[in-house]
Amino acid sequence: FCCTNNRPKGHPRSSCAERGSIELRDYMKARVIEMGLSGIRINAAGCLNRCELGPTVVVYPDGIWYHMETRKDVDEILELHLRGGTTVQRLLLKADA
Repeated sequence: FCCTNNRPKGHPRSSCAERGSIELRDYMKARVIEMGLSGIRINAAGCLNRCELGPTVVVYPDGIWYHMETRKDVDEILELHLRGGTTVQRLLLKADA
C-alpha cells in the first residue's frame, strides 16, 4: 500500500503526495510488471498517518513500513523485500517513529 494522500499545500504535516508518492507508486506498479513479480498488487492508500516521514509504503501481509524517496528506493524494496524476502533496513520505518 502506497500512501497517496494529498493535503493542501503548506499544511503543517505536509503529505505523501506532495513529496512525490503518486509518481513513485506509478513507477512501482510498472516495475512489478517489468520484473515479473506475480501475485504482487500495488495499491494506493489514503493517509497512513506517517505524513512527516513520507512517502510511506506498507508491505502486507508482512506489516513492514518503509519510507521511499527515489526510484532507487522503490527498486530496492521490490528486489530485496518482495523478491528476496529481506527487510530493507535503511528504508525501514520504526514502530515508534
